[in-house]
Amino acid sequence: MKRMKKFGFGLLTLLIVAAFLVVWIALPWQGIVAIAVVFALWMALTRRGRQTWQVTRVGLATVVQRLGSTSVVVVGIAGVVGVLVAMLAMSDGFAETLRSTGNDRTAIVLRGGSQAELNSILDRDSANVVMQAPGVKKDAQGRPIASGELVVVANLPRKSDPGSDSNVPIRGVSADVWSLRDQVKIVEGRKFTPGLRELIVGKGARGQFAGLDVGRSIRLAGQTWTVVGEFVSNDVLESELWGDTQSVASAYRRGSSVQSVTVMLDSPAAFDTFKASLAGDPRLKVDVSTTQEYFSKQSEGLTRVLRAVGITVGIIMAIGAVFGALNTMFAAIQARAREIATLRAIGFRGIPVVVSVMLETMLLALLGGVIGAGIVWIVFNGYTASTLGANFSQVVFRFHVSAALLWTGIKWALAIGFIGGLFPALRAARVPVTTALREL
Repeated sequence: MKRMKKFGFGLLTLLIVAAFLVVWIALPWQGIVAIAVVFALWMALTRRGRQTWQVTRVGLATVVQRLGSTSVVVVGIAGVVGVLVAMLAMSDGFAETLRSTGNDRTAIVLRGGSQAELNSILDRDSANVVMQAPGVKKDAQGRPIASGELVVVANLPRKSDPGSDSNVPIRGVSADVWSLRDQVKIVEGRKFTPGLRELIVGKGARGQFAGLDVGRSIRLAGQTWTVVGEFVSNDVLESELWGDTQSVASAYRRGSSVQSVTVMLDSPAAFDTFKASLAGDPRLKVDVSTTQEYFSKQSEGLTRVLRAVGITVGIIMAIGAVFGALNTMFAAIQARAREIATLRAIGFRGIPVVVSVMLETMLLALLGGVIGAGIVWIVFNGYTASTLGANFSQVVFRFHVSAALLWTGIKWALAIGFIGGLFPALRAARVPVTTALREL
């Protein structure tokens, strides 16, 4: 019977932990603030709440005496939160960079079945058909605002590791690209001259790779190219080098073909007409999407991987932090056994003891979470990095440590504190008073 009761109690505790985690994950910040307010009112206005505060004060007063063991909890949870938030910030920064690239006013056309520009090819006749399709906006001379583009990959040394080359995308664009992508601004030098082997480089690419300063010459595809300008766009295009389509095609022996055609639409509402026209043309087999949709899809795969890795690593570290919190709090309970037994002997019930131990642990966890999140925000927010994108080339992006990610880190810290404090708290409340006093 005793074993059954013990098993039932353990099972009930695990169910409480599972229910807490399910509710905690789904709970918005407003709900957690409401719980905190209700808990504060309970501690201030009820007898057991005041007892809880008295026990908690005594426990917190001894934290300095247990500085070594309590620092294990704080540092461990800070590490969990730091790693988790940093990984999620990398994932969000990468996704945000690609999502911010396109819009619903422009559309991109690839060969049917292509996943990315590097896998696509369109001959000149097909590209002309796309540019003349209904829904494409015309300029003052009646010409379609469209750019047939090529994307090729070159190897350039990284500034951080000059002995290691990485893939850099070179995009061949037409003269209409400045109307299509009005977010692109030249910040140093000038635009490239059509027909010449000249390049302009994105700010992100220039920051990551060597030899891309304005005025420098680099060797690509056996040809000498001159860097004549630097541009900013605050999106994934900053990872690229741009040149004239025909110059890039000639150097890389691509003939008159292009890999994609980007067009300006009459309006976002014209997209359906444009797409239906191309789908119904027997001369074409193409995939059509808005540039916003296209670049968002390019981020999905890697974003999922980064988030999965971050959460997996976070869970593994969280398990270690939970065991650290359990060891620390069990040791603290053991050291305070006489004190807790005395409080219970003079009328303090089990609830104040349980809640006070858990409150102490969660306060330590909160401190660790704030430290971990704060360090990541200071060090990584806006930090520039690069990773392999859909075109097998480096995408330069910035870590984005948002308020939502910081809140996620704090929630993880509090969850660890809850689990790490629950079992020691229940043990402290269940040990008979006479047993605790006799053992000491």
